[in-house]
Amino acid sequence: MTVSGYSRQRVLLHWLSAAVILWALMSGFFVAGFEVSAQIRELVAFFNVSLTTVFIPFYVWRLFLFFTHTRFSGMRSMSLVEVLALFVHTLIYLLIGTVLVTGVLMMDRPIDVFGVIEIVQPLSDPRLIALFVTVHAWSCVVLVLLLAAHIGAVFVHEACNHRVLRRMSLRRCGKPSFERLE
Repeated sequence: MTVSGYSRQRVLLHWLSAAVILWALMSGFFVAGFEVSAQIRELVAFFNVSLTTVFIPFYVWRLFLFFTHTRFSGMRSMSLVEVLALFVHTLIYLLIGTVLVTGVLMMDRPIDVFGVIEIVQPLSDPRLIALFVTVHAWSCVVLVLLLAAHIGAVFVHEACNHRVLRRMSLRRCGKPSFERLE
């Protein structure tokens, strides 16, 4: 299947998603895995909760664009490698959604969004909150592994002269490309 360049909107949403998700995962694992002061831990938690809460509508829009593009992309003509790539991308999207939803459901206090608005915590049952904390943590671990595979695949594609990064470039987005999606 040949693909055209990604729209500017999809490219912008991709890089926004990458920045938010990588920051939240790296900083979250850092404060969870290393000894840091309570002040740093609270600052990272506040910033990450605010950032990812603001990110949710962008993610929903990106998810909509992904599924509408996939629906019309001629899946019958896809190679096995393309089907595998689509499967992994779909898993990444679903895991991001799981991480975002469980991140909200695990809150044991109101969700303070940069001190501008406060959203009531959705659950009050400590057992349910603990369950969502566990699901959130494991979902983050699996997401990190899938993102590592995704980034590794980008390196492999670039080494094989399949310029996926060029198609995702902010300067080239929306321009035609007649490379194979593999």
